[in-house]
Amino acid sequence: MERIYIGMGSNLAAPQQQLRDALKALAQLPNTTFAGVSAFYQSDSLLSGQPRYTNAVAALDSTLAPLVLLDALQAIENDQGRERLERWGPRTLDLDILLFGDRLIDEPRLKVPHYQMHLRAFVLYPLAELAPSTLKLPDGRLLSEVLGECPFVGLERLRL
Repeated sequence: MERIYIGMGSNLAAPQQQLRDALKALAQLPNTTFAGVSAFYQSDSLLSGQPRYTNAVAALDSTLAPLVLLDALQAIENDQGRERLERWGPRTLDLDILLFGDRLIDEPRLKVPHYQMHLRAFVLYPLAELAPSTLKLPDGRLLSEVLGECPFVGLERLRL
């Protein structure tokens, strides 16, 4: 089994409920054990004019192959009404593989680690709740080091 971290986000159709429903679906994946979830956070969209996002990170232990997991995540997104009308548009649910064990994956459909996670407070702070500070990212840097370079700006930890 490998530890896999999944970034979760929603800014349409009751975002907190979208994330809760996605967590239930993640817990049902075959050959996978649900290992935890961070707090939920709210942040502004990276693009102006969109509703605020609710984000979290989930941890899974799985024997699924990376592209099999990607297909399963996209099926969950689709089941929850995800429409891929534009690349950076608002969405009911977005599930991204952030880290897949210590693998570097460079496939046409999947890049791991997620290519901009080191710049995203809404990814790093929830990830830090689940992962040890000594976690080494595939590029060799410690999570704590990357977190120190990404200020907690525009992020609100939600009380549920």
